[in-house]
Parts: sequence; C-alpha cells; structure tokens
Amino acid sequence: MNIDFALVLVVLTSLSGIIWLVDSLLFKQRRMDRSVQTSIEPPREPVMVEYARSLFPVLLIVLVFRSFLFEPFKIPSGSMIPTLLVGDFIVVNKFSYGIRLPVLNKKIIDIGEPKRGDVVVFRYPKDPSVNFIKRAVGLPGDTIAYRDKRLFINGEEVKEKAAGRFGSDNVKCTTPAVDASLFWEELGDANHNILIHDRSGARNGQWVVPEGHYFMMGDNRDRSNDSREWGFVPEENVLGRAVGIWLNFDFEKGCADFSRVGNGIH
Repeated sequence: MNIDFALVLVVLTSLSGIIWLVDSLLFKQRRMDRSVQTSIEPPREPVMVEYARSLFPVLLIVLVFRSFLFEPFKIPSGSMIPTLLVGDFIVVNKFSYGIRLPVLNKKIIDIGEPKRGDVVVFRYPKDPSVNFIKRAVGLPGDTIAYRDKRLFINGEEVKEKAAGRFGSDNVKCTTPAVDASLFWEELGDANHNILIHDRSGARNGQWVVPEGHYFMMGDNRDRSNDSREWGFVPEENVLGRAVGIWLNFDFEKGCADFSRVGNGIH
C-alpha cells in the first residue's frame, strides 16, 4: 500500500492548527475566567490542546520545507544505474520547476521547466500514487528515436563513447552485471554514464513528444521501465529535480556505501 505522506502531513498540520485555534478563540479565556472566580491556580490545557500547540509549529515547518523546498526520496530499483544505485537516499529540489500546492500538485508560481538531461522525480502516469525517477530525454515537440541501442533526438544521434565495463570497481553494494558496459553520453548540459547490457534487445521505436509532456528514460537503458513502454509524462506530474545523495544503505543486503554521501546528481 502506497501512503501519501504529503496528504498525511497536510491533515495532521491542519488538524493540530484547528484544535489550537479553536481552543484559543473559544475555550482558553473561559478556563482563565473560571480560575479567577474560584481563586485557584490557572488550569492546565487539555492534553489534546497541549499536544496540538506543541506539534503545529513543527508540522508546519516540515510541511513547508518538504512541499516547497526539498524532499527526500529513496531509490528502490536499478533503473538509473550507474547514476543512482539501489539504496541511495536522494534530495529532490521541489522549487526548480515551480512552486506547487501539496497533495493537489497544482503549480502556483512558475519558476522553470525540466531541461534535457535533468534527473527528474515525477508521479507515474499510470498510477500517480507511485513516484518514479528518470532522466528527461525528450522535451515538448521533440522527436525521439531509439535504434540499435542508440538515442536520436530530432534526427541527430546523441554523442556517446565507450567507458569500460560495469564491475566491482564502480559500485560497492550493487551486484555488477557480467554483460554490462558503460558509455559516456552527452545529453544537453548533462554529461553522464549510461549502462548497456550486451545480451538485451534494442527496444527500437520512435516517438513525438506532445506539448506539455516529457519523454523519460532510465540510465540503465536495458533495465528501465520508462517512456518507451508507457508513454509521456505530463507536466503536472513533475515533482522536482534530483540534486544530491545524502545516504546510501541497501536494507535488503545490509550494505552501506558512505563514499556516495554528498555526491551530486548529474
């Protein structure tokens, strides 16, 4: 079951704020007046009000920070290897592409749009309750083609060069694939490594990106569930740009790679 933490946070913040506000406006003065009339010490707040007053500022700060500034995500799969590994905990810049209302994800302040080569977190078009992370390859109006494991954008082949094999020297906690080769790809302003598996099919195709949509691909080109399978990502599904790694720990393997902490995402 996927829990919408943004919704939970909004509900808890609103509930605690309402309890505190209602008590302040309707009940606090009555308690104080009653204590004066009976000449007793000022009464303690009800437990629920005390908790609400204490939690509301904290919840509000977390909500604002998480919704409008930065949000943490965990990488659950290997679709972005070698850029991101299973167990990477990343920070996503939520204001790179505009300020959006939490839960509704409606943009209220337009700051920018995804650029070619950005690593983007977005809501999966087929199930918006699931977050995906891929690289923005195609922008609105682009023609994207993938032939014989080579990427073409608007008829031009994207430059790439061989960068060796993907082995134990590249990763600590991820099991290297015996048939995987690294390539250095020049995509927009983002120069990065991609992974190609020698024994996998090419998954050829051609797509024209509609206005207001993006074409996303994983850097692990032969092991990524991306726009080649399910189509385009609407602009309203975009959540933010991945900017850095703050922890790496694979709970399944019980393995941590602290050398990745602090690495930027390009």
